[in-house]
Amino acid sequence: MRKFALATVAVAAAAALALTGCSSRDGSTGSSTAAGFDKGATIGVALPTKTSENWVLAGDLFTNDLKDAGFKGDVQYAGASGAVADQQSQIQSMITNGAKVVIIGAVDGGQLAAQAKAAHDAGAVVIAYDRLILNTKDVDYYVAYDNEKVGELQGQALLDGMKKRFPDKKTYNIELFSGSPDDANSKVFFDGAMKILKPKIDDGTLKVVSGQTDIKQTATQGWLPANAQTRMDNLLAANYASTELDGVLSPNDTLARAIITSVQGAGKPVPVVTGQDSEAESVKSIMAGVQYSTINKDTRNLVKQAVAMVSSLQKGEKPKTNDDKSYDNGKKVVPAYLLTPVVVTKENAAEAYANDPTLEPLTK
Repeated sequence: MRKFALATVAVAAAAALALTGCSSRDGSTGSSTAAGFDKGATIGVALPTKTSENWVLAGDLFTNDLKDAGFKGDVQYAGASGAVADQQSQIQSMITNGAKVVIIGAVDGGQLAAQAKAAHDAGAVVIAYDRLILNTKDVDYYVAYDNEKVGELQGQALLDGMKKRFPDKKTYNIELFSGSPDDANSKVFFDGAMKILKPKIDDGTLKVVSGQTDIKQTATQGWLPANAQTRMDNLLAANYASTELDGVLSPNDTLARAIITSVQGAGKPVPVVTGQDSEAESVKSIMAGVQYSTINKDTRNLVKQAVAMVSSLQKGEKPKTNDDKSYDNGKKVVPAYLLTPVVVTKENAAEAYANDPTLEPLTK
């Protein structure tokens, strides 16, 4: 069972007082949607800041797919400044406006317990989207790609890429990057990758020259590329004046490009760099032989699955899940539907994006 590290919950008392409402059907984790609801009901979708292409795409898809399914979508993004408080306020607004389901891509999954409870108290169902909501019984479902598998694929891609690029080497110098510490997925990605990489670090095949192997040392606050680039600048200056860098574990494409920019700015050969999210610029980079890999987590399919859950709930049916044992958020095991991620390199990009009208042309 995957236990998620709990972020610090810091909800002001005034906000907590504002988040009151009528009791839910079962008094704690149930909701009045068990008997279904009107087809044209409002569905709230709270997304984090627009830090990557996939979040921008998700918002557009939710708007269109909910409309096509007959619902009224209320899709909102948290602002770049004060994002946590902004998302908390947006979720409360959705609840006040009568949303029957609230889908949440959390800015910080550890700071939404009060909002999840308020949704339940108002009779709404809470679906965690992509990022698990932590330390609350008031989350009903989780829909995401298998994020531990994502990390494993990234770790293996790093090894495979270095073996391919440096066939005569027996050992490799690497550095590790992880995502934002307020995103529960960051640890899952990192732990998945380290399942693959740590045995090779322990046997000497891999050397983290900086010695920075703990997730606290490798974190990138806010998933901001500027933070990743600055850290890479510092790592290069301190450790690679006369040492070759062979590979970098990057948790997503946005950070991968920042890392590559840093290396190029230092006038050094670009190492093998991993990524995630199939962002267009990174797909171009992969096809040009610069970034080595990404992970395809087709946002279209993830949004479709979330909307399918809403449609089941509207009919009074239990949404389909395929993992009801793994995702312990600290208060309950959240029933989950997990989609399968795919690692993409230059060799399989055309096949991986064959049905994607945006990315498929980039592979030719």
